[in-house]
Amino acid sequence: MAIVIIRQDGKTDMWKEALLAADPNLPVFGYHDDHDPKGIKMALVWKHPKGSLANYSNLMCIASNGAGVDFIFEDEDRPKHLPITRIVDTYLAADMSEHVLALILANLKHLEHYKVDQFNKIWKPLQYLRIADVRVGILGLGTLGQVLANDLVRFGFQVQGWSSSRKSVEKVKSFAGPDELSDFLASTKILVCLLPLTDRTSDILNKELFEQLPKGAYIINVARGGHLVDKDLLELLDSGHLSGAALDVFHQEPLNQEHPFWEHPKVHMTPHYASVSDTDSVVPQILENYRRLENGDSLINLVSKTKGY
Repeated sequence: MAIVIIRQDGKTDMWKEALLAADPNLPVFGYHDDHDPKGIKMALVWKHPKGSLANYSNLMCIASNGAGVDFIFEDEDRPKHLPITRIVDTYLAADMSEHVLALILANLKHLEHYKVDQFNKIWKPLQYLRIADVRVGILGLGTLGQVLANDLVRFGFQVQGWSSSRKSVEKVKSFAGPDELSDFLASTKILVCLLPLTDRTSDILNKELFEQLPKGAYIINVARGGHLVDKDLLELLDSGHLSGAALDVFHQEPLNQEHPFWEHPKVHMTPHYASVSDTDSVVPQILENYRRLENGDSLINLVSKTKGY
């Protein structure tokens, strides 16, 4: 009973070494290693080549190497009867929260604006905001969203969240369902997207949604590029309705060199690095599910195929 690691980012050997460091006897292979496909029972994947999972006739589980699973559902050739697991990790959530907090604080004090002014040799102080002045709205109050919400509350922000079902987070106003989305948006000054990417949430960051935000609102997308309609964001930035956007995720990664985001003065970009799986904390989860597969036990961190997350 072996594991195959399938990813395209050059980190296969790193994860293989981490798994073997935890269990030297573990039968684990990289996708391009010489191995018998019939002996593979678990596939550890991250943005794998579409169709690659179909090569494993005895596969028992598809394990995402991160918190996201949208790329698995996008693979129409995957064995659809198999259970899917994901990573639930305190480090991932804390890292994401720290990244978003840094962006919000930078926005309050206009640090991104001043960087552009520096290149253009412009000396023009702007009136800044204080934490108490700003209401942050989080799209998606799942594991990551709730960690961020609690951190924002501790900092003194006004915080509210929207999700498909109502959540209970102390000192955080909860909005739920399509009927409450407009009210949530109307009172949100900084919007953070932490939704899972599903058929329902694809393209949710669009012109119609942006226009329901107050003038001067700021957008942070650290979820998935598929949530955002790029041209709609650019239109609302150029019209002045939105004051700026911080993007960590994109439809195509790395982003095409010709994309207008690269040179837009109101767009702050990071290379999908807000939160990265840490081998030390993630490997035990992978091995736990591997052993559960061996013993015929129920798996942890199962993904709902109905919800898509």
